[in-house]
Amino acid sequence: MPDTEYKDGSSQWRPRTKAVHSGSQRSQFGETSEALFLTSGYVYTSAEEAAARFRGEDDGFIYSRFSNPTVGMFEARMAALEGAEAAWGTATGMAAVSCSLLAMLKAGDHIVGAKALFGSCRYIVEEMLPRYGIQSTLVDGRDLAQWQAAIRPNTRVLFLESPTNPNLQVSDLRGVAAIAHAAGARLVVDNVFATPILQRPMEFGADVVVYSATKHIDGQGRCLGGVILGSKSYIENEVKPLLRHMGPALSPFNAWVMLKSLETLDLRVREHARNGARIAEFLAGCPGISRVLYPERKDHPQHQLAMSQMSLGGNIVAFDVGSGDRAKAAAFRFLNALKLVKISNNLGDTKSLITHPATTTHFRLTPEARAELDISDGCVRLSVGLEDMADIEADLDQAIKAAQS
Repeated sequence: MPDTEYKDGSSQWRPRTKAVHSGSQRSQFGETSEALFLTSGYVYTSAEEAAARFRGEDDGFIYSRFSNPTVGMFEARMAALEGAEAAWGTATGMAAVSCSLLAMLKAGDHIVGAKALFGSCRYIVEEMLPRYGIQSTLVDGRDLAQWQAAIRPNTRVLFLESPTNPNLQVSDLRGVAAIAHAAGARLVVDNVFATPILQRPMEFGADVVVYSATKHIDGQGRCLGGVILGSKSYIENEVKPLLRHMGPALSPFNAWVMLKSLETLDLRVREHARNGARIAEFLAGCPGISRVLYPERKDHPQHQLAMSQMSLGGNIVAFDVGSGDRAKAAAFRFLNALKLVKISNNLGDTKSLITHPATTTHFRLTPEARAELDISDGCVRLSVGLEDMADIEADLDQAIKAAQS
């Protein structure tokens, strides 16, 4: 992976400029758009040069499972945007999550995770890591006392999402980071809902930030990808050896698509957030909607904390359709009546997408675990897109009325 230090003055640029220019490396042809290097291997000028690269004495490319010029540009741009020293691209967001943790943990270690995690993330912490002798504890991520009480002498990592999927719970990033560092552990934050445009966890003490680039970073539902961000030492000495050999490499084509998407990330995310705030306000006034959760609304349980860490509320809105024993049936009638908004478990797309967490992203949890996380049978998660807001409101309105019939 090429060095991601800023060699072009980009450390002085503002985020929107970094998202357009940082990390660009032009070939001898002087192209304006970043070049796409669709190659698995590289040619050496001599046997001596090949040997030097494998010894690490020459920083040229060896194999695209290890590094690739296009992927390197994506990594450098993400590092600049996040304010991290270095980054490593991965094939998917879950590859970023699992490998960021495995790079720091070994048998006998202990990890503390928030209970409110995306289903696959919780599976990693609760079920997969213990298979390899790594102990885990889950806590209410909103409660600093629970984080503190869960610390053990062998605790090495604390892991959370904020805001969480799907109900937008918020953790005190600065407080959790302080607990981690006092214990000699590191804090890993999945920042996928907020993106680096609305929240930069490292500014609050996080050591590692991970993303599913499949979401807002791509933003148009095209490509899978992920990225791990942290210190140069962490990326080079812990992440790089693991991922080089395990192999969840980011495709150069996907990296190129995401490079181009980063150029509009700031514009898209801010417009997404404005739309999200408007739709949350609209839903709060609709009969038949029993609860709306959105960080920017003052009735969000952690509104003040959320707005002290985020610049805007984002584009994810969680709300309950109906209540009681008939909530699931009402939620399904609502979903099935939608015409513009599409049923999909993806998010961060230009298209408005909606899902029923209890039967999709969090269906593997027991009913008791879902109840503990307040994921009701009537809960739906809406990723507000970039369509005309009047059209989205009209579609939601008719579907709400259909759910009540």
